[in-house]
Amino acid sequence: MTTATPLSNNTQLSGNVTTKSQEQNLYQSSGAIVAAIVVGVIVIFTAVLLTLKTYNRRMRVRRELEPKASKAAMPPALGHSSLSQPPTVTFIPVDIHLHDR
Repeated sequence: MTTATPLSNNTQLSGNVTTKSQEQNLYQSSGAIVAAIVVGVIVIFTAVLLTLKTYNRRMRVRRELEPKASKAAMPPALGHSSLSQPPTVTFIPVDIHLHDR
């Protein structure tokens, strides 16, 4: 005598396999999306760094090539000759211990 397997068991098994493959596809696709976002962020970060590096290099070259401002072009301070040195402050300590008479 042979026994037949019930159809309801087969349908549950195939439905369960379909659900697992859909979940697996969902996980794989979400992993691919996350990987694409990470790669995009790295590409944008690299582009910004290269742009800043190029800008910095151009500004440095421009600063080195422009003529330096000479000190003679600056107007002298009022009341002082251009050859005088800046005033210096001298500190003279005062005797704190005063003797009473």
